Amino acid sequence: MPQMLALVLLLIILYLGDIVSTRTKAWIPSVFICAVLFLLGYWTFFPKDIVARAGIPTVVAVMFMYLLIVNMGTLLSVKELLLQWKTILISLAGIVGIIIIAIIVGYLFFDFNTVVVAIPPLVGGIVSAIIMAKGATDAGLPDLAVFAIIIYVMQGFIGYPLTSIMLKREGRRVLSQYHAGTWNANNDPKSSIDKQSVVADDENPMPRMFAKIPSSYNSSYFIFLRIAIIGLLAYSVSEILKPIVSVSPFVLCLLFGVIAASCGFLERHPLKKAGGFGLAVMGLMLFIFDTLSKATPEMLVRLITPLIIFILSAVVGMFIFSVIVGKVLKVSKEMAFSIALTALYGFPADYIITNEVINNLTKDQKEKDVLTSHMLPPMLIGGFISVTIVSVVLAGIMVNMIVAPSAVAP
Repeated sequence: MPQMLALVLLLIILYLGDIVSTRTKAWIPSVFICAVLFLLGYWTFFPKDIVARAGIPTVVAVMFMYLLIVNMGTLLSVKELLLQWKTILISLAGIVGIIIIAIIVGYLFFDFNTVVVAIPPLVGGIVSAIIMAKGATDAGLPDLAVFAIIIYVMQGFIGYPLTSIMLKREGRRVLSQYHAGTWNANNDPKSSIDKQSVVADDENPMPRMFAKIPSSYNSSYFIFLRIAIIGLLAYSVSEILKPIVSVSPFVLCLLFGVIAASCGFLERHPLKKAGGFGLAVMGLMLFIFDTLSKATPEMLVRLITPLIIFILSAVVGMFIFSVIVGKVLKVSKEMAFSIALTALYGFPADYIITNEVINNLTKDQKEKDVLTSHMLPPMLIGGFISVTIVSVVLAGIMVNMIVAPSAVAP
């Protein structure tokens, strides 16, 4: 298959996923449609290496991961996180619930590796799924590599409708208090979150450390260079620490991205400013679906039971722990559970679902403003904490716990 034909076919699949997601208002996730079409392609006429033929071999996908995770780190606003401290505690409680219940249930029915591979994708999104899939592949466990991807693809089906139901109940509660004149908007922290991102793009043309350099020199190459330097630093530190402790370079990418943005070495969302964000996401999406080339119909049948059990266990764990912590912090159980559920999908689904609920509940602009200021910031921060931060750290830790079959052979 020629390279450009392969690329066109893959982009058609990604676009069809977007169309279905848009038409169904995200109730059918784009990743599900893409996964189904990829499987049909692999089971019919796609060559197994179609993603590599299109121009995204593993080495390129890993480069995109370095760039994207550093970029994710730059989106962190410590000030915003401090304002939303209750949200952070509830989100962390939900994650603890996922881990505890998944471990208990997992050990009752499955082996150690299945439990280890399942947990990080349940807590996060594409990055943690890729880390665990790659770790399982490297350990010679193709079934579990596919399992990590399938969890990422399917968990939104539970998360989306549950979140919508919870937010509608919360929105009706807030509106009833608002109409009765008992709603106190001062209870909501004054958030600086805009509608597009957890942190708005910096207005300054150059980051603080390079303020004396004319902005005309801040080319895309200069931005890519600085992101790559942070990625190299993360990789180098990971290698240096290996004799002492095994730390994933991707975890360090996230940490160093936060530091680089805070000290003015990188601007906020540098990949977007350099015009490379969309390309990097496209490359990673193709890479994650490339894992499905190993999937057979028989393998998928084997994975259905653990998939259902782990996703349901995660939801139960999130509900129990988030509601308990929410009650202590005087946050309604509906809002607390909604915050925890963002672990199943993250941004932009958290933004889309919240706005859909608000628009369905009221047409009055003042009421929309009340609901938006109350529900949108914690939903975005909840997804940011679980998917962007904790899941990457968790995957970086747990990928080292995977035991290769040869290591346990008699």
